[in-house]
Amino acid sequence: MLFQNALIENSETLSDIRVSDGVFDEILPKAEPLPGEETVDLKGKLVLPPFIESHVHLDACLTAGDPVWNMSGTLFEGIECWSKRKDKLTESDIRERVNRCVRLYAQNGVQHIRTHVDVTDPELTALRTLIALREEMKDVAEIQIVAFPQEGILSYPNGKQLMRDAVALGADCVGAIPHFEFTREYSVESLNFALQLAAENGRLVDVHCDEIDDEASRGLETVAARALELGLFDKVTASHTTAMHSYNNAYVLRLMRLLKMSRINFVANPLVNTHLQGRADTYPKRRGITRVKELLQEGINVSFGHDDIFDPWYPMGNGSLRDVVFMGLHVCQMMGYEEIMNSYRLITQNAAKTLHISERYGIKQGLPANFIVLDAKNWYDALNRNAPVLRSVRGGKTIAETTPGQSKVLV
Repeated sequence: MLFQNALIENSETLSDIRVSDGVFDEILPKAEPLPGEETVDLKGKLVLPPFIESHVHLDACLTAGDPVWNMSGTLFEGIECWSKRKDKLTESDIRERVNRCVRLYAQNGVQHIRTHVDVTDPELTALRTLIALREEMKDVAEIQIVAFPQEGILSYPNGKQLMRDAVALGADCVGAIPHFEFTREYSVESLNFALQLAAENGRLVDVHCDEIDDEASRGLETVAARALELGLFDKVTASHTTAMHSYNNAYVLRLMRLLKMSRINFVANPLVNTHLQGRADTYPKRRGITRVKELLQEGINVSFGHDDIFDPWYPMGNGSLRDVVFMGLHVCQMMGYEEIMNSYRLITQNAAKTLHISERYGIKQGLPANFIVLDAKNWYDALNRNAPVLRSVRGGKTIAETTPGQSKVLV
């Protein structure tokens, strides 16, 4: 199949893309159709690698208000609401919601998803179900599973063994939540345990790290130090790190050296953390997003995630990573022209590094033919006009299409 007249990743020059046997065969300025070859004219539309969701909780998606609403809008009330909802979890319940959510993502051009799955459940119901769905839904999206101890590792009964069981069942990544542990000592021990477990089992690491406004919450330094000492480096991700927003600058200057040495990744979740953080503030109110701009300037990898889709922590969400980037650019004050134009990387190439899939991701000859087409000429245009994803192609096969609506002014 030949896809003609594509503007690949903000290029101003048209290209043709030939796909054979599910991989990119040729990418040329102009390619003549082969005898009998099917052609698709992309008409000068923007072509990007598929979007990547770096951080979401599929097991909790689409549960807001069931059984109770999070009335305060705080992280900790959200955890309380989820504890009540967990009692109702069944395989069929999880399957139905996850299927809906993954297909919602597909409509928005997302083909890779890292989901954190709560394993503070003696039956590991959600984890077992997501592991089955990971295989069943691979033609729609590649799902990567983090064993996430929502209520702590040391602070939850049998928490360590549940983490070991989750890894044995097939979780791709080991998680932790140091700021929710009962004590600072528990926090450090939980991180030592999680990273050692990952190292021993050849797993990635993604820690909910310092998702709190308390500048004394400093699990990040432990995560980075252990990543360096164990040689895990970029296999490790620190998600949220919202306390870094409140760290004093002298401490951050020292910390940056360790962060660069450790080579760990960061995930920021602008929609949800703008909503959750600063709840204890009067005025001025903190934005509560980690230091995205400064981390990028230091050459540290950062990607963006949705985090929650209509669940106890976030009562909205539609699976559009465009919305995530749009919010992130505003609250992180990254509104320079080049910053806007390149911000698609926060949900493409940067996210591929986070998920550790860079070697098989991108629009390059010989790689799987996965890409999306947006109704725009470049990313600035797509972001500003909220351009729809016209086509999502996976393995050379179109898995989702959108026909843009038309509107006109009548006066």
